[in-house]
Amino acid sequence: MHPDDDLFGHEPQAQPPQDPARAARPQATDAPLAERLRPQRLDEVIGQSHLLGPGKPLRVALDAARLHSMILWGPPGVGKTTLARLIAERFGAQLIAISAVLAGVKDIREAVVQAQAARAAGQPTLVFVDEVHRFNKAQQDAFLPHVESGLFTFIGATTENPSFEVNSALLSRATVYMLQPLQPEELRQLAMRGLQACGDLEIDEDALALLAEHADGDGRRLLNAVEAVASAARAQHSTRVDRALLGSALTQALRRFDKGGDRFYDLISALHKSVRGSDADAALYWMSRMLDGGVDPLYVGRRLLRIASEDIGLADPRALGFTLDAVSTYERLGSPEGELALAQAVLYLALAPKSNAVYLAAGQARELVRRHGSAEVPLHLRNAPTALLREIGAGAAYRYPHDEPQAFAAGERYFPPGMPEARLYRPTPRGMEARLGERMAAWRSLNEQARAGETASAPAHDDTAGEAD
Repeated sequence: MHPDDDLFGHEPQAQPPQDPARAARPQATDAPLAERLRPQRLDEVIGQSHLLGPGKPLRVALDAARLHSMILWGPPGVGKTTLARLIAERFGAQLIAISAVLAGVKDIREAVVQAQAARAAGQPTLVFVDEVHRFNKAQQDAFLPHVESGLFTFIGATTENPSFEVNSALLSRATVYMLQPLQPEELRQLAMRGLQACGDLEIDEDALALLAEHADGDGRRLLNAVEAVASAARAQHSTRVDRALLGSALTQALRRFDKGGDRFYDLISALHKSVRGSDADAALYWMSRMLDGGVDPLYVGRRLLRIASEDIGLADPRALGFTLDAVSTYERLGSPEGELALAQAVLYLALAPKSNAVYLAAGQARELVRRHGSAEVPLHLRNAPTALLREIGAGAAYRYPHDEPQAFAAGERYFPPGMPEARLYRPTPRGMEARLGERMAAWRSLNEQARAGETASAPAHDDTAGEAD
């Protein structure tokens, strides 16, 4: 058995178990509660059971004494720094912590010198880089030769997607572990631990639920809130925390939102896919999440305009104009009044018939242009403003559709000479596109007959064809 196995909960039976609420490193009494309650053993960590539970990846690796470089990816306050400290203690390693917000290559060089000294003394080194995504490529590259040589083990913590923010060379040498926000029950457990550490305060069940809701998955935020609540309780000479005391101690919670990071794009994706999936309630929820987090409402409007073309198109041609009107309304009214128009647009788009036929047709048209390059415009489709152009036959054989029955020149060709007539736009059988598809099929039939030398009559005029369902 590894001599440090007691760090993983294998304590001798003769020793009384520690109360997790009291199991904290000795800290100055003025240290933040989150620091005073930082776990000393993995079994005291709240949350991340998908990594640290029995048989789970990180726990298995650590139980097998396999120290390896890793990236800890997750939102703030979920235990990334705590895990790095526990891993260093588990292996008796020197821990060198670097903040990428404040550090530079000089700090990396100093870490290398310290690691070399530790290796000479027979001690392993773990270099922990917080906010590693803040380091540029050159700074991240500075770790590579030392990770490769085994001088130290690298642990990077990031709130951003490592695939985009960490160099591929460094990423290939590290295992990525994705940490999750703390769940409500985990937050309540952590809150109780914090309240006990602050003088065994009691708390009403509904106040405890509100405290967990305030934290929004962030353990550090929760403990900071507990500390504020404890101060308010002492000021009021109270040993019980209720909703009224919470209201006096806490400011309004802000939900997690990142205007340029992964969470931002995740919320956009959820909004877009909910509209595409015709779930009006979910679409309205995700839009509200974005607005609540501080996104520019006009960005939401621009996104909705894209959805109107990409996912609805001509199945309901009114969708684009309706959405544009909503954006214009917001521009006139601003927040919060104008946000109601955006909500109206979200609901309209979610409930509209769906079609990506316009989106697909536009993409295929671009591909057709790429394949055929600068194909010549047929002579009969060219303009003829000069005598020279008229002499070479520009526009000579052009058939003016308005002079033909029902304004359709059956058999006329509009693609460049020698290029097959591609079928790019394929209407769906939904909404307005169902009628458009019937009309296109009728015209295609007339073209085929005319080109085969047969006489055909034009299709009957549809007075309602321009209306949307």
